[in-house]
Amino acid sequence: MSQQETLPAQAEGQPVSPIWPEATRIDVQGAITFHGISAASLLEQYGSPLYVVDTDEITNRAQRFVNAAQTAFNTTTTQVSYAGKALLTKRIVRIMLDAGMHIDTCTMGEMRIALAAGAPGRRLVLHGNNKTDDELRLAISEGFDKIVVDSPDEPERIARIASQLGKRARVMLRVTSGIHAGGHEYISTAHEDQKFGVPLLPVDADPHLLDFLDLANNQQAVESAGDRAYSEQAQEEQTQLVQAMECIAQGSALAVLQTIKQHSEHLELVGIHSHIGSQIHDATAFIHAAQRMMLLRKTFYATDGITLPEVDLGGGYSVAYTDTQDSMNIEQELGALASAVMNTNRMLGMPMPVISFEPGRWIVAPAGVNLYTVGTVKAVQLQAEQRAEHPVEETTQVAQPAHITRTYVAVDGGMSDNIRPALYDAQYTARIANRSADVLNTADLPEPKDTQATPQGAVRARIVGMHCESGDILVYHTWLPEDIHRDDIVAIPVTGAYGRTMASNYNQATIPAVVAVNASGSSVMLRRQSVDDLLELDQD
Repeated sequence: MSQQETLPAQAEGQPVSPIWPEATRIDVQGAITFHGISAASLLEQYGSPLYVVDTDEITNRAQRFVNAAQTAFNTTTTQVSYAGKALLTKRIVRIMLDAGMHIDTCTMGEMRIALAAGAPGRRLVLHGNNKTDDELRLAISEGFDKIVVDSPDEPERIARIASQLGKRARVMLRVTSGIHAGGHEYISTAHEDQKFGVPLLPVDADPHLLDFLDLANNQQAVESAGDRAYSEQAQEEQTQLVQAMECIAQGSALAVLQTIKQHSEHLELVGIHSHIGSQIHDATAFIHAAQRMMLLRKTFYATDGITLPEVDLGGGYSVAYTDTQDSMNIEQELGALASAVMNTNRMLGMPMPVISFEPGRWIVAPAGVNLYTVGTVKAVQLQAEQRAEHPVEETTQVAQPAHITRTYVAVDGGMSDNIRPALYDAQYTARIANRSADVLNTADLPEPKDTQATPQGAVRARIVGMHCESGDILVYHTWLPEDIHRDDIVAIPVTGAYGRTMASNYNQATIPAVVAVNASGSSVMLRRQSVDDLLELDQD
C-alpha cells in the first residue's frame, strides 16, 4: 500500500440524508465518515481544505445513467458521453470508459487528459465555440468520434485541416433550438442571444409554427392518424408540417448542414446536437427541443435526401444541492422523453436515430463533499432593515422579528475552491463533521431563512471564505451548533461538479487536493497545489 492510501474501518452509523454520498455515515460520536474513514482523519492525512470524491458513487451513477438510457430507448441505439467539464481526471476518465461512456472535451487540456488516461479517439468528442487549429488537428489525427460544429465557418476550417492530414473528420452540428431551460441565465444555453450553436429558425420566424409537434405526445392521436388520412384534420396537420419545414429550410442550421454536405470528401456528417441548459428537473423542455431536432432531421431528408444517423440531446439533468431541492428522476424522465421522440418520428414518418446524451453534473456532483477547517466565528446582530438577505422566495407571510443574529463562520477555503455561489447564487447546505451536533440530526428543522425562529442549540450561520470579497460566501443559510468554534470541521455536500474544475488562485490561494474515497480506502486523485507551484510560475 502506498503512503497516500488508507484502508477504512467497517462503515457504521446512520446515513446523513439523500444528498450525501450513499456510503457517508454519522458515527457514534456524531462525526461524518466516508466508507468508514472519518472526515477528521482525511484532513489530518491530506490537509485542509479538501475535495473528497466518492468514486464508488461515481461508478454507480455512471452505470445507472447508461442503463436508464438503454432501457428508455429500447427500440434504438443510445450513446452516453460524460461531460468532462464537470470534473476531469485520468481516474474519472477510466471510470466513465468502463461504464461504456464516451468523454466530452472542449479544450486541449481536457483532450490531453482523456488521451493520457487511455481513451481511444473513437470514444472522444470535441466541443467548443472557439476551437483552435491545434485542437482540431489533434481531434482529427486521433479519430475523434465527433467534432461538434458550433458556427457557420467551422466546416470549411475542419475540412481544410482534415485534407492536410489526409483524414475524414466526423462532425455533428450544434443547433440552438430556441427552447429555454435551466436554473440561471448563465446556464441556459439554447436561446438565440448567446454564443453557442447555429439557430434553427430564421430571425423573423414565428416559433408557433412548430406547435403542432406537441400532437406527437398524444399517443392516441398518433395511433389514429391512419384512420384520419383523408380527414380535414389530417390535411390541416399536413399543411402545418409543410409550413414548419419550409420555415426551417430558411434557417441557418439547415444551411450549415448543406455546407457540411458540400465538403463530404473530408467531412462525415454524423448528426445534430442540442443542449438547452443545466439544472433541468423534468423532461418537458428536453421533449420540445428533441421534437425540433427531429423536424430539422426530417427537413434535411426532404431537401437533401440525407437521413442523419444521430441526434444528441445534450445534458443538464438536475441534482439537489439541499434537502429541499429536487433532483431529476432519470429513469422516469428519460422514459417520458423516449416516448415523445418515438411518437414524433412516427408522426414524421422517419426512422429512429441513435440518441445520445451528455451528463456531467448528475454523475459527479452528488459524489463530492468539501471539507473545511473553521477559523473565525463572528456573531453579527442585524436590525430588520439592515439585513443582507440572500434572495429566497417566501411562500407565507411571517412576522419579522426586530433583529436577528447571524453567525459568520469563516473557513480556510472559499470562492477560490467553489465559485458557484458567487457566480450563480448557488445554494448549498453544511453540517459539522468532526463531532456530535444533535440539533443537526433533527429531521424536522425549518428551512434556515431569516423569517424562521432559531432552533434551540443552534445558530443561524453563514459560511464564508477567507478571500477579500464580500461575495465570498459558500453557504448563505444553514443551522450550525451554537458552540461552533475554531478548528471544528465543516462539510459541504454535492460539490463533485464545477468546484475543483472552476477553482482559481484568487488572493494566490493554493488549490486543494482531490482525494478519492471508496470501499478500498482513500488516495490522492489530484495533489494539493503548493506555494512553490505558484512561485515556479513567476518568471521574474
